[in-house]
Amino acid sequence: MDLSTMMSLLGQGLVLTGQIFVVTLLGSLPLGVLIALGRMSKFKPLAWVMRAYISFMRGTPLMLQLMALMFGPYYLFGLQLGSDWKFWACDIGFILNYAAYFAEIYRSGIQSIPRGQYEAAEVLGYSRAQTFMRIVLPQVMKRILPAMGNEVITLVKDTSLAFVLGIMEMFTQAKAIAASQVSMLPYIIAAAIYWGFTIVVEFILNRIEKKLDYYHD
Repeated sequence: MDLSTMMSLLGQGLVLTGQIFVVTLLGSLPLGVLIALGRMSKFKPLAWVMRAYISFMRGTPLMLQLMALMFGPYYLFGLQLGSDWKFWACDIGFILNYAAYFAEIYRSGIQSIPRGQYEAAEVLGYSRAQTFMRIVLPQVMKRILPAMGNEVITLVKDTSLAFVLGIMEMFTQAKAIAASQVSMLPYIIAAAIYWGFTIVVEFILNRIEKKLDYYHD
């Protein structure tokens, strides 16, 4: 196999890696907000359910969660889902897992906002929703951005776990090529691409952080 063919196959895998990355962020970032708000709810049953959810998702391996979603419908309910189910299982698994991590980051950021800001907003006539969206959330985003950035970078690497479902993302492609060619070169190229991916993500996060500089603690 020549280098151009190898790069083409790895490129196809990179497309799937990027899809998993983007879909996970689009789903887990807003879901994490809802879970964090539920976790802080004064309605105790909801708070306990969200706490248990976060504990389970963070306390069990993502690989195991992906496999449970992939094979659970068949072994538990006898459902035979189509070949596309592995992609749905992958997306759902990543979203549910990362939403739990993001929820705890959101919670720490929300709880760091001084109570006086909520009281000032109430005096000015803001509703609770307006206070959260216009005053609290922008400050929270600035405070939690470094922690969020670490999780986002981890997600870039965690996309390789999709190999357990037989999804031909970049790591799986590199593994298949390395096995057929008996060569470490595919792994080396894949590692360089992952590194480049994280550099791009870091650059974007740094730009966002600079745009939020006007929110001073």
